[in-house]
Amino acid sequence: QVQLVESGGGLVQAGDSLRLSCAPSGSIFSINDMGWYRQAPGKQRELVASITWGGSTNYADSVKGRFTISRDNAKNTVYLQMNSLKPEDTAVYYCNADLKLSSLRPFYNSWGQGTQVTVSS
Repeated sequence: QVQLVESGGGLVQAGDSLRLSCAPSGSIFSINDMGWYRQAPGKQRELVASITWGGSTNYADSVKGRFTISRDNAKNTVYLQMNSLKPEDTAVYYCNADLKLSSLRPFYNSWGQGTQVTVSS
């Protein structure tokens, strides 16, 4: 199965910005909805933002106005631009998407391995 690969995490200070990227590790036929989730220590994984193939977006209330999700369908890549980062944004960020490997096969849901984002105060 093709997996998703995230990049762009790191250690930043409060108020800084980061951009996460996510793309499939191999060749695919199509990608449907894509999204970013995060999981902080001791907490459940939560949806941060999602985007449909057509570009409709949805955000968690805690990130509205600070984070922007976008995608490049030609590159099969989804991005998460994170501005005005806060210490409470510290978490492992996971990419999620519905992938299709060929026209004859159904979509399946795939997760990335996660990328750590740490925001110091």
